[in-house]
Amino acid sequence: MLKKIVFLSFLTLTYAASTAQTKTIPTYLDDSKPVAERVKDALSRMTLEEKVGMLHAQSKFSSAGVPRLGIPEFWTTDGPHGVRAEVKWDEWDQAGWTNDSIVAYPALTALSATWNKKMSWNYGKALGEEARYRKKDILLGPGVNIYRTPLNGRNFEYMGEDPFLTSKMVVPYIQGVQSNGVATSVKHYALNNQEMFRHTSNVTVDDRALYELYLPPFKAAVTEGDSWTIMGAYDMYKGQYASQNQYLLNDILKGEWNYKGVVVSDWGAVNNTEQAIKNGLDLEFGSWTNGLSAGTKNAYDNYYLAQPYLDLIKSGKVGTKELDDKVTRLLNLAYKTTMNKNKPFGNVASEDHRAVAKQVGEEGIVLLKNQNNILPIDLTKVKTIAVIGENAIKMMTVGGGSSSLKAKYETLPLDGIKSRFGKEAEVTFARGYVGDPGGEYNGVKSGQDLKDDRAPEVILNEAVELAKKSDFVIFVGGLNKADHQDAEGVDRTSYGLPYNQDNVISALAKANKNLAVVLVSGNAVAMPWIKEVPAIVESWYLGSEAGNSLASVLAGDANPSGKLPFTFPVKLEDNSAHQLGEYPGNKEELAAGKGKDQKNPINITYNEGIFVGYRWHDTKKIKPLFSFGHGLSYTTFEIGKAKADKTTIGQDDKITFTFTVKNTGKKAGAEVAQLYISDLKSSLPRPTKELKGFEKVFLNPGEEKEVSITIDKAALSFFDADKHAWVAEPGDFEALIGNSSDNIKTKVKFTLK
Repeated sequence: MLKKIVFLSFLTLTYAASTAQTKTIPTYLDDSKPVAERVKDALSRMTLEEKVGMLHAQSKFSSAGVPRLGIPEFWTTDGPHGVRAEVKWDEWDQAGWTNDSIVAYPALTALSATWNKKMSWNYGKALGEEARYRKKDILLGPGVNIYRTPLNGRNFEYMGEDPFLTSKMVVPYIQGVQSNGVATSVKHYALNNQEMFRHTSNVTVDDRALYELYLPPFKAAVTEGDSWTIMGAYDMYKGQYASQNQYLLNDILKGEWNYKGVVVSDWGAVNNTEQAIKNGLDLEFGSWTNGLSAGTKNAYDNYYLAQPYLDLIKSGKVGTKELDDKVTRLLNLAYKTTMNKNKPFGNVASEDHRAVAKQVGEEGIVLLKNQNNILPIDLTKVKTIAVIGENAIKMMTVGGGSSSLKAKYETLPLDGIKSRFGKEAEVTFARGYVGDPGGEYNGVKSGQDLKDDRAPEVILNEAVELAKKSDFVIFVGGLNKADHQDAEGVDRTSYGLPYNQDNVISALAKANKNLAVVLVSGNAVAMPWIKEVPAIVESWYLGSEAGNSLASVLAGDANPSGKLPFTFPVKLEDNSAHQLGEYPGNKEELAAGKGKDQKNPINITYNEGIFVGYRWHDTKKIKPLFSFGHGLSYTTFEIGKAKADKTTIGQDDKITFTFTVKNTGKKAGAEVAQLYISDLKSSLPRPTKELKGFEKVFLNPGEEKEVSITIDKAALSFFDADKHAWVAEPGDFEALIGNSSDNIKTKVKFTLK
């Protein structure tokens, strides 16, 4: 950052000296001038080559500015939940720096599970401060693709199955990050709902599902959150790749939503110069070039928006209208980031950041089951605790693909449990199973070697014997960040737990009735042992403070208040994408070997339409393992009878629902009141209910608060594909208020005129 400031100051002084007669500086460097004037002036001073030079990468993670004019380069970084370690200029290998370690924050599934908009802003602000400190201008996140199938390897980076929840949680995240002068790049726009065939698939989805489910989080990100950039996806839609797509980028994003920001390609997502020029792409990264094919000295000159674009302009085959629009967008971005003199300096791994990471973890953890209230652990009765399972000792901040992090520290579950309980109880550990002993992913080395050559039965017997002689057993298992678990580029191969964990859990349940199963994952999993286990905790990937957050909840220091951001089906076939839709692609085309390259893409049709997640389960009355919005507490709550401020509303009116939430237990805690809307009679099929409001309420024992949630006709509308418009049909509706999609406590009927 210091280099940039010194360079910019030097350039300003140089211009001042050269224009001493007039005692003026160029408009584009004059902070007192409106940004529009400054952009126009800068654009007028740039050569054709300088303009094209701004449109594409100059290294793995940076793009050129205009040195002659003092317009700095842009530096991007991966990291929806932490700032990625530095890599070499032109390689993916780690650069080997010693000052690029950061705090790893909980993955976005955990953030979404807090159902706390304020927490999302705190998260974004802290993450943005670390990105700013590391001199990054664009943070490549957050991810808001909808959870369509539990097999998607990248679900842990997203915010769940509901477009309303995702929209409300992503906006404060964006605002928090960008308060530091660091741009977010909301991804992956759009329809990137699986990793398998992500480079070689064409998604077919009806307009209604597109507008009702898959687009709203992106729309909220740009129209409410004002995300300064947005990242295109890999997949095809209507036969065009998403990062160069007329319909997604020009018609919808820049047309219907009037987006003035920058569209960034995903790395390697561009494959056609003319489409990239015309179809809305502004900044190209990661294209697969070798620097030799065209005989050029610099591989980056071979990018689709580099020399090939320049050649087309110089030959008269294309004009400069699109070019000037792209550069204008990039200059606007520069004045918010690289040329913004008022942005804060940022900081990294501060106590505040650690506190944010821990608190998000505590609020995001979901207590799924707690039979006989065996949690929190009662240390007046429990003197020996057995911790069993590989995930208790495995680092999870590395791996998973591009979000792999070089964390300054990571508190493992076993360490957190020992730290919290060790003074009052004896804490012992047994492996239980061997899953993934590796310690290096995506060039980041965890420093761990978890290799264990003992026979599986020996490892299991050791765990069972330890469980038998302990007062309490905590099994820490689930998924991990290895390929075919929760990882970029590949999907899961099974809905069940890997590494024979089902048998381990059943054996432990027989050995000790005081058993809590802690699942570390970013996805739903099958639980054939659910009736055998009294307590189940979904702990997600919680980053640097993982062990401390988990131990805090297990001990009752923090009362769990997380709610599921997606449905846990009993079996994979209960998921609508697997029952009705095509996954991982058209069966006939799969058999024919399609999807192996971009010349033969495989088609994926979303036959389930709008019926995704709880919209499917609740409408078809398919009982889930755990419902959307579900999450227990160590206290109890009561939601009072709801009232509406009117019984009939007009098309331009709003309606407010008021009800009380009371803590009827003996421990302070938080409840998430959820408001769903049901259209009682519609001309088109609609889900039984759709989330349209929520509020997290913190209450002391015996305390009661009044909660009000206001909606307008947008909450009552569906997308009419024939009219290409949102329609709220007159008639009767019902507001359903509860603490999960399948646990409605109070209802209010009303009529739309």
